[in-house]
Amino acid sequence: MTETLSNAEETSKRRYSPLAANENREDYSLRFAAHSFRKWSPFVVATTALGGIAYLADFAIGASIVLSYGFTSGVLAILAAAVVIFVTGVPIAAACAKSGVDMDLLTRGAGFGYFGSTLTSLVYASFTVIFFSLEGSIMGQAFELALGIPLPIGYLLATLIVLPFALYGMGAVAKMQTWTQPLWIAGLVLPFVVVLVREPGKFAEFTRFGGTEGAGSGFSAIGFGLGMGVALSLIGQIGEQADYLRFMPEKTAENKRSWWAAVLAAGPGWVILGAAKQIGGALLAFLALGVVGKTHALEPIAPYLEAVKPALGPVALTFAALFVVVSQIKINTTNAYSGSLSFANFFSRVLHRHPGRVWYVLVNCGIALALMEFGAFGFLNKILGFYSNVAIAWIGAVCADLVIAKPLGLSPRHIEFKRAYLHKINPVGFGSMVVASAVSIAAYFGAFGAFVAAFSPLLALVIAVAGVPVLAVVTRGKYYLVRENTVAGPGADLRATHTCSACGDPYELPDVADCVQQDGPICSLCCTLDSSCHDVCRTTGPVSLGLPTPRQA
Repeated sequence: MTETLSNAEETSKRRYSPLAANENREDYSLRFAAHSFRKWSPFVVATTALGGIAYLADFAIGASIVLSYGFTSGVLAILAAAVVIFVTGVPIAAACAKSGVDMDLLTRGAGFGYFGSTLTSLVYASFTVIFFSLEGSIMGQAFELALGIPLPIGYLLATLIVLPFALYGMGAVAKMQTWTQPLWIAGLVLPFVVVLVREPGKFAEFTRFGGTEGAGSGFSAIGFGLGMGVALSLIGQIGEQADYLRFMPEKTAENKRSWWAAVLAAGPGWVILGAAKQIGGALLAFLALGVVGKTHALEPIAPYLEAVKPALGPVALTFAALFVVVSQIKINTTNAYSGSLSFANFFSRVLHRHPGRVWYVLVNCGIALALMEFGAFGFLNKILGFYSNVAIAWIGAVCADLVIAKPLGLSPRHIEFKRAYLHKINPVGFGSMVVASAVSIAAYFGAFGAFVAAFSPLLALVIAVAGVPVLAVVTRGKYYLVRENTVAGPGADLRATHTCSACGDPYELPDVADCVQQDGPICSLCCTLDSSCHDVCRTTGPVSLGLPTPRQA
């Protein structure tokens, strides 16, 4: 919501650009998701969130792991990574659904501080960009195989095709994910049914596969560690799930079971299907290896086509291409949507400007397109293996705050994300992530030997999780809040709205702070965008929100 007034005029009502003021497009992109906006059922939210796991990079990742390290080490690596991702994802998904915040706002209040979480915004944005480029590359490969379109043009088409959905926000995304789900499920299951019916013995043969790099079919600890590192790069996916889970309706006694079922299924539950897809992708690559060669075996479209040919005959290519395109639209809409949230969060804090979430959809897609054109798909293992060291340190630190620091009273039990109440940097989460990332990256590049290098992401996780409670005790938790939020204390009506003194719009209490500069309530985004207050509220007492009188939402 970019200001049209100068700093000298900021005491007047702030006006926002039409794009930023339209919440049907903005989807409360930089703020608490208001209760009044959460109009979808748990089932619809879960279905929309699970639409994001349609990505075929899972096929490529699984194929890459198993072809490199063999069946035993590769599959065990995939399953071990899935356990780690599920366990760390449960508290994050529950916190976002309960508190109505996305991953960035959660990170602010879970030990990173107001500016400390800008680093994780870039980490998360890079996740969406990397996977957008990988998925777009797969769609470009499908266009080339089915229609003969050159890859550079196919990459451009793969980028443009998702823009209409990502630009229009949750409403359009929910409809698209629901409508395409039956076709996607049918397409996902078909190749494995065909193999099971025609060549059931291939499954047993697959279990004896030793890879293409001479790893052998037995267990290799280093191969297991390296494979797990690649699979753990997907740990950031919980952020994309959380971007939708924040729209979960409030949990009540009536919907408690469906609420938890939706949160677990659409939060950490994605990794169950994700791990199955990785193993399935490895199977299809193994079956197609002798026909298409190693390079094309890593491209999901070619193994998929070989698997469905016996059943579909002359229409196999058309069906395979359609399945790939539908899959990529589903996941890259999510990548573009979530990436826009992260970029918007980052630049709004750094520049005190917000032209609207939709502009950052274009930023996200533009960077991803550049990566596609530079051939990012060819460096899949190296990109993901390095990235996982940073991503898992971030997720580990947030998870440790939620499951260790908060229950022990080492940090505030609620998620406070507003600038007015946060220190710029909280060394608890931010420091744990930085130390864990630095040590694990050094390990990844061989500083501590080949064995530790293979397990560098797990090293990052252990350091981050252990570092949070240690630093919380050392700092006595004093860097979580710069001052208490007295206006949203016990007994406060969280659905009551207050009119923001800066922009004049009403917002629910969790999205409002008491502002000394405005001498009244201010919404979290106006607070973020204010470049003239110099954080004066951090050195003064609370301001009453009694003017104007709150009204019921």
